[in-house]
Parts: sequence; structure tokens; C-alpha cells
Amino acid sequence: MNMYYIIRNNQQFGPYSIDVIASYVEDGKILKCDKACPVSNLQSVNTVGFYLKSNGRKIKIKNDGSLPQQLKDIGRELIFPKTIFSWKELLKDKRLLLLALIGLAPAFLISFIRIPFLTFYVISLYFSIIWGLFFYYFFKTPQVSTKVTVGLFFMLQLFVFLLWDVIGLPHWPGINLLYSFTDSGNIFLRVIGYIFGVGVLEETAKVLPLLLIIKRAKEPYIPQSMLFYGLMSGIAFGVFEGVQYQMTVNVELDYANAFFMNVARLTCLPFLHAIWAGIAGYFIAFANLYPKYRLSLYFLAIFVPAVIHGLYDVLGWSIPGLLLTVISVILLMSYLKQGVNYQSKLSK
Repeated sequence: MNMYYIIRNNQQFGPYSIDVIASYVEDGKILKCDKACPVSNLQSVNTVGFYLKSNGRKIKIKNDGSLPQQLKDIGRELIFPKTIFSWKELLKDKRLLLLALIGLAPAFLISFIRIPFLTFYVISLYFSIIWGLFFYYFFKTPQVSTKVTVGLFFMLQLFVFLLWDVIGLPHWPGINLLYSFTDSGNIFLRVIGYIFGVGVLEETAKVLPLLLIIKRAKEPYIPQSMLFYGLMSGIAFGVFEGVQYQMTVNVELDYANAFFMNVARLTCLPFLHAIWAGIAGYFIAFANLYPKYRLSLYFLAIFVPAVIHGLYDVLGWSIPGLLLTVISVILLMSYLKQGVNYQSKLSK
């Protein structure tokens, strides 16, 4: 019987028989994208999934309980960390402060500066200096591929174009009904419309390319790597949406308002789309690393960003809406900081 070594993060485990490996994969202890090699041929390194398939093994990964039970096991701390509003911790985190300042300054400028020339000048200068290398500087990891990043950026826009403009997905009866609630005079229905008719639809579209990246993975992605790809997916969606609004809704506005909204649609709003999709990428990474909890983690990857997205659409540029944008950034950075703790919890 062939025996195999398992290789993860340059550490070697085993050897194990194919039966033991299959059992461990079903339990989520070994991943299909982990590397493996036969004891008899140490140079023949490939994925665990490859050797399972070559041995005729079909694997069904177990779910550890129902969705409510998984959410209970994960605990509230994973979703809403206790330290999220600790000013002492926030002020110590220079990355968080820079991230919030760079990403959210345009939103506050658009809301509070009412002198058009000053607003135009400050925002134009601001984005000409920093926008280019922003996400690369903060979140790129050695696992991140430039080729995959560029492909993701253009693939997402093409994908959304096909779904939105060619297939007309937002106009399908069920989705269109939910979207119609966004015009309701009832605040409860409006929230439902924006969360489920807008948030869930758009966040799902941003997540699908991330699932393709995970499916094609040759090694387990760390959370920060998938968070980076989520950010790029969100930026791509924001750019697509921004261009659409410029060509339709914004042209009906007067000059000053059109300029404000054009700037927002091509700068700050893509940033928010990126933050929400980055949160989704974070949960998707954990769903891949700990497949026993994938049901709840995939649910959170859509639900958490969709709720924030929907509430922001309801609140708009109001003070509560702006505060929600700040909370979005804080939440993403808090998730990233707590990654090691979450891994310890989910690996039990």
C-alpha cells in the first residue's frame, strides 16, 4: 500500500495511507490543496486532491452541525470582536488609522465641504497621490499573484457586465421585487430591499471570482491573501458600477452634484465595495482552511457585507452613514488582527 507525506507551510507530516488521508480530509484536518508526495517517490509532489482522485477516492467533507450550531460554536467574538471600539487599541494601530484616513477622507470631504472649487481641488490632488499603490502597500502577501490580481480585476467587470447588462439579472422577478422595496416609504421595507435586493446580490457577485481562485488553489491561502483578492474584486465592481451611474443617473444631475457623485462613484464608493468584499474574502479563506465550518463561514462571507452594504445604502451620506463607513474599515482590520485567534478556535 502506498504511503504519503503531507506537506503544509514547508512542514512534513505522516506518512499516511490513502485511507487515513481520505478520513482526515472528510474531517477537515487535511485540505485537498495541501501538498503530498508518495514515500516511494519524494520528488513527485502534487496536491492531496490529485492523489485522492488518482486512487479513485471521492470525498464528501462533513459539516460540523447545522448553521445555527456552527454559528454558536464560532461565537460572537469572531463576528464582532470585543476590542473593536477600544480607543487605546485603535490609536496604537497605525495601519488602521492610515487606512481609515486614506479611504474615508473623500466621503467626509464630499459631505462637509460645500465650496465646489476647493472640493474639486482637494479630492483631485488627494487621489492623484495615493490611490495607485494603496491596497498593494497594505495587504499584498507573498502568495498574491500579479497575474491573478489583474485577471480578477478584469474578469469581475466582464462577469458583472454579462449578469447585469446582458442577462439582466437585477430585473429578474424575485430580485426586482426585493429591489422595488428600496423605494418604499416604510423604513423597514426599505432596509429589507437594500440588504436583500441590493446587498446580497452585489456581494454574491463579488464573491464568485474569489471562490474560483480558491478552487484553483495549489496551496492553502492565508486569510490576508484572500482579503487582498476580495479588495481587488470590490474595487473592480465599484469601478463598473461607477461608470454605469456616470452614464445614466449622474447625467441627470446639475453640474455640481454630478461632479460630486462622479468623484464618489470612482473613488470612495469603490473603496467601500472593496472593504465589504475584503471582509467576504477573509471568511472565504477560513471556509477553505476549516471546511467543517464552511456552511457558516460562506454564509457570513455574504451576510455580514450585505447587511453593512444595505444599511449604508439606506443611510447614505448622513452622519450615521458616514459612521458606518468607519465601522466597516474598523471591522475589516479587527478581523485581520484576530486571525490567529480564530484559527486556534476553529482548529479545535
